[in-house]
Amino acid sequence: MASPTLITPTSTPKSLPPIKTKPTTISATLSPPTTSTTLPNRRREFLSTTASILTTTFLVHITPAFAASDEEYVKETEEVISKLRTTITMDKNDPNVATAVAELRENSNSWVAKYRREKALLARTSFRDMYSALNAVSGHYISFGPTAPIPAKRRARILEEVEVAEKSLKRGR
Repeated sequence: MASPTLITPTSTPKSLPPIKTKPTTISATLSPPTTSTTLPNRRREFLSTTASILTTTFLVHITPAFAASDEEYVKETEEVISKLRTTITMDKNDPNVATAVAELRENSNSWVAKYRREKALLARTSFRDMYSALNAVSGHYISFGPTAPIPAKRRARILEEVEVAEKSLKRGR
């Protein structure tokens, strides 16, 4: 029981409508009109001049990203180091551990966000060691929660990185 709407071998295909083409004319003259060539050249000249003026105007007024001074970097890094040391050496039964960890994470996030973009600081050993220590502490508290104590081996390695960062900071590195 075949449906009458199905295509069967006895049915004939419908022909497609003819394709309509647009007639084209070929100009007998080969020389372009003189008025139409000067207008695009003037337009192009005007646009390029305007673009160069606007670009130089805006580029002059754009200030580079906030470049922190060395004193500010040293001061803020020392603050983060002291906060890190006090937080990871707190007793696990201390009721203020969770708030101290939250403050440390906030301080470390703002420190990293501020100084990560500074090209001059990326090569410093103090920045690399401090970034590594903050990353280890943040990773621990993200994985295990703010009240979980840091294991002794990890704590020793973090404190060692912080000491190296502090020494490098005092040497100006």
